Amino acid sequence: MDWPNVAATTAPPAPAPARLAQADAIRLCTPDQMADRDTVLAWDALAQRAATPNPFAESWYLLPALRLMAGEEVVHILRFDIGGDLAGVMPLVRAHRYYGRAIPHLAAWTHPNAFLGAPLVARGLERAFWAAVLNWADHHAGAGLFLHLADVPLTGPLHDALADVLAGQGRPAALVAQSERAMLQSDLSPDAYLEASLSGKKRKELRRQTARLSELGTLRVERHADATGLDAWSRDFLTLEAAGWKGAAGSALASQPATAALFTQALQGAAARGRLDRLALLLDGRPIAMLASFVTAPLAFSFKTAFDEAYARFSPGVLLQRENLQLLRRPGIAACDSCAAAGHPMIDHLWRERRPIGSLSIAIGGALRRGLFAPLSRMETGRWPTPRPFLPSPATPATRPEGGQS
Repeated sequence: MDWPNVAATTAPPAPAPARLAQADAIRLCTPDQMADRDTVLAWDALAQRAATPNPFAESWYLLPALRLMAGEEVVHILRFDIGGDLAGVMPLVRAHRYYGRAIPHLAAWTHPNAFLGAPLVARGLERAFWAAVLNWADHHAGAGLFLHLADVPLTGPLHDALADVLAGQGRPAALVAQSERAMLQSDLSPDAYLEASLSGKKRKELRRQTARLSELGTLRVERHADATGLDAWSRDFLTLEAAGWKGAAGSALASQPATAALFTQALQGAAARGRLDRLALLLDGRPIAMLASFVTAPLAFSFKTAFDEAYARFSPGVLLQRENLQLLRRPGIAACDSCAAAGHPMIDHLWRERRPIGSLSIAIGGALRRGLFAPLSRMETGRWPTPRPFLPSPATPATRPEGGQS
């Protein structure tokens, strides 16, 4: 198929020092305040300028997620502006419990269907953003003992800027969990990548499974990068996923009206902005494997996948992922985040690259509050917090629940 042009938008020039002096233009907004047309347009423009893409922090995903997934949590959006331009967005909650313990803290809000917790920040303004966030947290901590950032990338401009700001301020922080999840990133062609990833025996088995599956009817692959037939496609996906083990376990998207609505609305929002990729393996016109991905140059994200378990002996999910290697040819896309839990039994064997993801806790407030943070951090990690907690260590347990598709 002909791919649409999704190359990353060229970043605007960095603000002059006089404009950077306005970096304290950060405030807490309600979701309704961020939902007006002009703000959403500015938010969408910000997403095009982010050096660390995160579809789960974009307007078309975060706003419906806040309506549908927040429950009783009171979630605000920390908005960062420079020179009148929206330059950063991070959902924030005043949490009363920390992984089951009654420890109040500030946290960048996430939910089980958000697979990255990174804020959305304009390229080149990452340091100014983190400095403003930490300054705001220092003065608005309330009862919160620290700031917690869950499921953030441990590489890239956003990570590097936070590390620099923490070191420059001598502010203690702790890497409290870490993992690595599968990522697709290579200069190889799809065929060469498959050959490098799988043994000759496994590739032969995939060819055999394709041949046997083709004997049952007409087998074809459909890929859409627009909204063509999207409503029916979304219904088919929800039905397919609910028919399998997730439906039996009550964890399918269709098991809850809120998650079904979030899936449908997010796909509609992504398609309207040219940020959706849909792939389906069809047998006699009926989907037996489906994949929805978000395209946020220079990265793509595998959001949700499902397959018909009645055809499990043919590995339809793997056959679909074999077709999905065509992402390596897509203009403007350098890599794809699997959004899968570490050690995923299927995608880890097919995608060879890894993306390190971690959760950080950061000291905030004055000397007394920071003094309380240090022993809390040591109890959790076995180490005293430091201004440079970012280097992964075997001693850092991956004990935090990490979201991911399966």
